[in-house]
Amino acid sequence: MELGKQIKNYRKKGALSQEVLAEKVYVSRQTISNWENDKSYPDVNSLVLLSEVFSVSLDQLIKGDDIEEMKEQIQKEDQRTFSVLSVAFTVLLVLAVVTPFPLVHFFSRAGLIVWLLIYGAGIYVGMRVEKEKKKFDMQSYKEIIAFMEGASLSDIEKAREEGKRPYQKILWAIAAGMITLIVSVLFIKLL
Repeated sequence: MELGKQIKNYRKKGALSQEVLAEKVYVSRQTISNWENDKSYPDVNSLVLLSEVFSVSLDQLIKGDDIEEMKEQIQKEDQRTFSVLSVAFTVLLVLAVVTPFPLVHFFSRAGLIVWLLIYGAGIYVGMRVEKEKKKFDMQSYKEIIAFMEGASLSDIEKAREEGKRPYQKILWAIAAGMITLIVSVLFIKLL
């Protein structure tokens, strides 16, 4: 948002006429009009007086809502990226679990190579998902859901989720070990 629009918006929010605002910042009404129409810009002293009259910081007066809009846009992009990575990881994980036997059975070594490519892609995407989770400090399902909804957990909920993390990691390690063992045994029997 341009500075002129910012000045006009804050002036109207404060129910001030151009004349009244001009008196408060020691300029003419025409100067206020020029500022609002972006024909000229206030000097540093006038900016400070404007921020005091409107009871806002200089940053907020000059930059306006652009910062909040940018933060919101970045968060939406982060959510979209995480969502795409999560779906890709889920698909690759399912393919890595379901396809090794048919691929090896029907295509022999070529099938094994295809499965290894699927598995490698799954590992890569999984590492990207973990990097995103670490970047936004989310580990538990509840934290991930809150992030995807653009919300945040309260301090108490956050502490509870952090307390669960060690147990969840142990359970995930056991589950991954079991899946690996089952896939390995089935591969050995097929070969």
